[in-house]
Amino acid sequence: MLERKLKVKLCMVGDSAVGKTSLIKKFVLDVFDDAYITTIGTKITKRTVKLKEGEKEVAMDMMIWDIMGQISFRSLLQDAYFYGTHGILAVVDSTRPDTLESIHDWVKSVRQVVGDVPMIFVANKCDLESKITKEMLTKELGRYDCKFLYVSAKTGENVAEAFKALGDAIIEKYFPEMA
Repeated sequence: MLERKLKVKLCMVGDSAVGKTSLIKKFVLDVFDDAYITTIGTKITKRTVKLKEGEKEVAMDMMIWDIMGQISFRSLLQDAYFYGTHGILAVVDSTRPDTLESIHDWVKSVRQVVGDVPMIFVANKCDLESKITKEMLTKELGRYDCKFLYVSAKTGENVAEAFKALGDAIIEKYFPEMA
């Protein structure tokens, strides 16, 4: 089987305490920590994912950028943070409906810098009692024409699937000859 190698930049977006850093830790290191530690600045983590596209296997180096979620820093850092991004994992907290409302501002910030890049939306903390229903997600996110998943950084539910779905969407958009 022929293998291709790609290197892509992914950015995590969403408000503070939605679980962006926890999702990265679960995906890359398979660990979860209940302690909340605010992300200061930007942290970049890498994981190589094997994706199968048609007859080809793709080894995708995902460079995952994690940024602080404070709204005041979004406008300050957005150009440098989003520049060169191939895909976005937009994260909301399924126990906090206000994070779903504010995700539109994050998407707008991304699109101002890089245009219409592939996005996957995730409602994190699905291991807790959700206050964001599937109908709410469908209504709020329908305008973006992209997939959404309920995930849990704590249990690992759908975490790898979300990153792989984003990888597939990136291949489909930027490397259609590989699909």
